[in-house]
Amino acid sequence: MTHIPRTPAFDSSKAFLDNGYQFISERCREYASDIFQTRIMLRPVYCVSGEDAARMFYVPGRFTRNGAMPPTTLSLLQDHGSVLTLDDEEHARRKEMFMGLMGPARLAQLMELFEAEWRRRIPVWQRQPSVILQDEVEQVLCQSVCQWVGISLDEDELRQRTAELTAMIEGAGSIGPRNWKGQLLRQRTERWAREQIRAARGLSGEDRPHTPLEVIAHHTALHGHHPDYKTAAVELLNLLRPVVAVARYITFSALALHQYPQYRERLAHAEPGLAEMFSQEVRRYYPFFPVVGGIARETFSWREHQFKAGDWILLDLHGTNHDPRLWQQPHDFHPEQFASWDRSPFNFIPQGGGEYSHGHRCAGEWLTIELLKSALHLLTTSMRYEVPAQNLDISLSRMPATIHSRFIISQVHPAGSVQ
Repeated sequence: MTHIPRTPAFDSSKAFLDNGYQFISERCREYASDIFQTRIMLRPVYCVSGEDAARMFYVPGRFTRNGAMPPTTLSLLQDHGSVLTLDDEEHARRKEMFMGLMGPARLAQLMELFEAEWRRRIPVWQRQPSVILQDEVEQVLCQSVCQWVGISLDEDELRQRTAELTAMIEGAGSIGPRNWKGQLLRQRTERWAREQIRAARGLSGEDRPHTPLEVIAHHTALHGHHPDYKTAAVELLNLLRPVVAVARYITFSALALHQYPQYRERLAHAEPGLAEMFSQEVRRYYPFFPVVGGIARETFSWREHQFKAGDWILLDLHGTNHDPRLWQQPHDFHPEQFASWDRSPFNFIPQGGGEYSHGHRCAGEWLTIELLKSALHLLTTSMRYEVPAQNLDISLSRMPATIHSRFIISQVHPAGSVQ
């Protein structure tokens, strides 16, 4: 058995909150090891990083997500009874439902709604001295995804739903007021979601629209019964909230266009393959999820160490995406490196790794990429704007990370208009 380094501190909870996205990678470098032991929330935990660690972590059936994240985080990001908390056949059945909503036709429909809603708002932004892009994109995404699933929102409802969904995202990686706000607003959102499920189940077969809401409402579990209203409502939110969370990546994309303007003209002229590579590099370079946790369901060996059932492991997502053994220029923004990427599901894991079909890899990853490509098209071909002086710092100790100013733009005009 090889020696595994251990942090000198009895508990690393504060250090994890202070270091955020760099907590695991900094210590792995210090210990010259892809694994170390510590305590977080007084619980013993193994922290691991790198492609080999991801291969170990994403062996199908090896880990459960139950008990692998703080209850306050789980309740905001997924909640009890959601697909993330299921295992084996139950997980596969629920995951199949979500993957069925990610087909090309469904994604094309969402992209059409997203682009139409964005273009509808450009004249509104034009009349304002400046706009906070992340706030605006969150509303664009909320309106688009609600319309896509089969829910109509007026302007007041849109503001309310957007505020609730973003509060869940903002509070998930924190303790204190941000988390409390997210928990409070989540209760209100779940009541609304249960009403949507109840209304969908109340429609007769001939009246049912074939929408994602209808698919979730009438999904059947392994034994042929519908999940209860609360569980179905949780899964509806697990479709809506992650789409709104993509606003962070879109705002990071706008920042990348600002800081690396050499790509703007190339994207505007639809250079083959560039939008995909640029979108992937945004997902690799900028912080999204810091870690993912699992509780071992079985005894297994890795790196000559034997892990026991019940061991808690945290996999470093952000650090793996910046591992110099895997990436040519890990701390530079360099989309072209994706031209030679081997498409391994273990060395590029911004939204988790492993296989989609029989693992816990995010079902919405394809949707995220398509939304980023659409947003890049809109930012480079559908509008003109200025980026005034502002604080563009991104704190890696804040989880989830965001641009300090949330990216302010001004002097917005439709592309081709005369100022």
